[in-house]
Amino acid sequence: MEGLVLPDPKLPIAPVIPRVNLDIPTAEIPTYKPMVVPPSDLRPPAGVKSDSEDEQPAGIRQIELPVLDFKVPVPENEILITAGTTAVVSVAATLTATAAFKWAVTALKPILKTTWKKISQSKKKGSSEK
Repeated sequence: MEGLVLPDPKLPIAPVIPRVNLDIPTAEIPTYKPMVVPPSDLRPPAGVKSDSEDEQPAGIRQIELPVLDFKVPVPENEILITAGTTAVVSVAATLTATAAFKWAVTALKPILKTTWKKISQSKKKGSSEK
């Protein structure tokens, strides 16, 4: 192994790269104005009369149940009549449309079958002639 001479590697000098300084990242933290929601069982303090009990929403009347001493909100007559009329008309229209569709299917079924048979027979004749 004395006869083996290996050359010395000549490596180029490494270039000098300046060091990069990065700033520490920053972020803007989102802020919001808190919303104050009163509790659902909010009541006035003892000895203070509340004005909200006397106010009734528009279109609502109160019916008192005599046995339970409980007030039940009921819509005004105009609202009840409108809702009832709308319900009756929509049910009548649905039933009429269903009956008309069933009648149309019953009436058109034989016509469609006959037409389908004629089309099928004409295709068979056309394919056998070729």
